[in-house]
Amino acid sequence: MIIVNSVTETTGTQYVQQVFETVKKRNPNESEFHQAVKEILDSLAPVFDKHPHYMEQGVLERIVEPERQIIFRVPWVDDQGKVQVNRGFRIEFNSAIGPYKGGLRFHPSVNASIIKFLGFEQIFKNSLTGQPIGGGKGGSDFDPKGKSDAEIMRFCQSFMTELAKHIGPDTDVPAGDIGVGGREIGYMFGQYKRLRNAFHAGVLTGKPVGFGGSLARTEATGYGAVYFVQEMLKDNGLDFKDKTVVVSGSGNVSIYAMEKAMQLGAKVVACSDSNGYVYDKNGINLDTVKRLKEVERKRISEYVNEHPEADYFEGCENIWLIPCDIALPCATQNEIDETSAKILVTNGVKAIGEGANMPSTLEAIEVFLSNGVLFGPAKAANAGGVAVSALEMAQNSARISWTFEEVDAKLHEIMVNIYRNSKNASEEYGHAGNLVVGSNIAGFLKVADAMISQGII
Repeated sequence: MIIVNSVTETTGTQYVQQVFETVKKRNPNESEFHQAVKEILDSLAPVFDKHPHYMEQGVLERIVEPERQIIFRVPWVDDQGKVQVNRGFRIEFNSAIGPYKGGLRFHPSVNASIIKFLGFEQIFKNSLTGQPIGGGKGGSDFDPKGKSDAEIMRFCQSFMTELAKHIGPDTDVPAGDIGVGGREIGYMFGQYKRLRNAFHAGVLTGKPVGFGGSLARTEATGYGAVYFVQEMLKDNGLDFKDKTVVVSGSGNVSIYAMEKAMQLGAKVVACSDSNGYVYDKNGINLDTVKRLKEVERKRISEYVNEHPEADYFEGCENIWLIPCDIALPCATQNEIDETSAKILVTNGVKAIGEGANMPSTLEAIEVFLSNGVLFGPAKAANAGGVAVSALEMAQNSARISWTFEEVDAKLHEIMVNIYRNSKNASEEYGHAGNLVVGSNIAGFLKVADAMISQGII
């Protein structure tokens, strides 16, 4: 811990830099985690200048260190009878305002750095929702692509056999993320139920509706991102109507971001997957994308077989060459770099809404902000998913079910409040209009105050 002998001797900027240097030394070669920490810490400097007691209490030194890090082996047997071994993770980062809450990601890129960056972001995202949930994240380097249902079931059962020791409705409540949908959640819930001999509906969220899932959870992250951007646009005399939109990805978040943008009058002209992207000048046919991705589990390249007027391009990074009014990056981290950001600006982009986790590099964010582009950062704009997960927890606790319309209305209200709180914090701390700073500060203050109230733990 950094000892602050006199609050007048250490500025907020000096303090956050000292803490960041400690993070880098303690977590070498974890570039994604370093990036997430730096983005948040740089925003918080004015908080420590205005409220030095946070420095005196060592809040920042504590908040950057996970409360618990769990890494475990996941052995399973494939359809050929061969034993496979993957690595599992659960980072329980901060429980100051509630049980750990955050998704499970199954993807070959998963490592400690990625899970820690996601878990750290989750602290502030969850705080912004106004729900009583702490921050955590988990996953495995298992790749569900190309696996049979039986293989995925065996993997999920092995994964949950260890994870079950560390989670519970009042301790840690995982959800889905990349590679983890209703199928995977169902298999894991079944294994948890078998191990515990108890039906704890609130131990996992994102469940199918038939056994404790919430209506509107599937749509929540994509809808929520559009609701946030809609509020941001409205505050600046704009809206989605007749705007050209590019959405990266074609999974859950992307599909429902496209759906809601179209409902608001936008024309979505492109979407992608990890192999490439499609551009349809007439507007993406969402029914086709839904069937290809949600039912048939095919690649987005198949889209042009049914819509020959559309074009398919190998490689997903060039999707940002397409001129658009609004960009919704909904695929993965760091998909928009400085070069792509400059191209978007040159082509006249008016607003960015981050549907994925940290999809823009720090350099790209600077390009957007310095050019007056409206920018909705991930921890604010994509908080709709975890917000409805918290609503699912509430329904499970009360053993009730809300209608789709009830959940959607609550989601909309939460996203509007996130925007307003982020905007107000940016103004209060001298960075009016900068929602990166505003959302980081608004999320931090609630957690920091709770940590201080609970003592040095």
